[in-house]
Amino acid sequence: MNLIDYLDPVDLEKTGFRPSAGKSLFGNAIHIYSEPGDMPPLDDAAIAILGVPEDRTTVGNRGCADGPDAIRTYLYALAAHTSLPHIVDIGNITRAETPSDMQYALAEVLYKLLERNLTVLILGGGQEFTFGNYKAYEILGRVVNICAINSHFAIGEDQSSNITSLSYLRHIVEQMPNYLFNFNNLGYQSYFIPADTQRLMQSLMFDTYRLGEVRADMELAEAVLRNSNLVSVDISAVRQSDAPAQGLPSPHGFYGEELCTLAHYAGLSDNVSSFGLYGLNPRLDSHGQTAHLCAHAVWYFIEGCANRKNDYPKRNPDNYLRFVVAMPDADPQMVFYKSKLTNRWWFEVPNNNASQGGPQCYLIPCTYAEYEQTRNGHIPERWWHFYQRHNS
Repeated sequence: MNLIDYLDPVDLEKTGFRPSAGKSLFGNAIHIYSEPGDMPPLDDAAIAILGVPEDRTTVGNRGCADGPDAIRTYLYALAAHTSLPHIVDIGNITRAETPSDMQYALAEVLYKLLERNLTVLILGGGQEFTFGNYKAYEILGRVVNICAINSHFAIGEDQSSNITSLSYLRHIVEQMPNYLFNFNNLGYQSYFIPADTQRLMQSLMFDTYRLGEVRADMELAEAVLRNSNLVSVDISAVRQSDAPAQGLPSPHGFYGEELCTLAHYAGLSDNVSSFGLYGLNPRLDSHGQTAHLCAHAVWYFIEGCANRKNDYPKRNPDNYLRFVVAMPDADPQMVFYKSKLTNRWWFEVPNNNASQGGPQCYLIPCTYAEYEQTRNGHIPERWWHFYQRHNS
């Protein structure tokens, strides 16, 4: 396939950006596909920016198709990072006849980008395109850890056969064969979640974290994001006062600064290869406030990517410390690893099914607090949850 057949160039008139030499703006420091047929080379690129201008299956948020260019308006005008990786903005997915065709096109484009080991930054559009993002990993044959940052669960609230912003997770779970290894949701608000949906998420043994839990311990969010491959953010996770341009507004949610912190954590993760930011509706924005916030989140994600440390344990024994904690009445002992480069932690979870293929154990990012909890004789809940899910 030829990528250019699926893509429209960025309309710089819509963004209001005027490229100029010598100015240290973000838009001048990256390569932008802005002229038909003149796609910048991807050979040396580290990050690709891609827009998905689609909202036909986004529930209650028509207008978010204009989100990608609204974000670019503010992103291009930000100061460039001092150590910016090679970034290419390859434009927008060409609007197809049906939303399912758009899902297919996104999967095909992402497949080609991920195959080149690029980190892809997706600007939506509606969060239902997390499904197309997942399908790219399926094409590659890669198992994937998904982390959604959302005030809702997109699995049980919409039972239609269409893939919508309220049902994309259900469609991912129903794929056969299935390449979803684990799913996490950060920042859900329980008063939005019906009881049967909560029970369904529990039965699937997905890891879900309430808004208050995450805000009280952002290091926990860092550990979850560090173990993710695909991160999908809906702007509805942010409180309405900080991000008014959304279809599912709430007076509660993350602050704008917290969204940027989460984006930075995702960028720092050596595992994250795709990051989607969805749901911005410029028709509902107030003086570009939400688009500006989204641009800041993108900026922080890229800053995180530029500062990745590649500190995963066991790649280089000289770069980590190993700790063994003897647990009363527990076998095996609990094993932890600490990176000398970043002081980040992991715990080891045995794989009782290793004889059927797979590793002898899993290394899962954790926090120092979870290590201290173990030293005090209490096995962390996340350790138990992971052990039960993958050893049942």
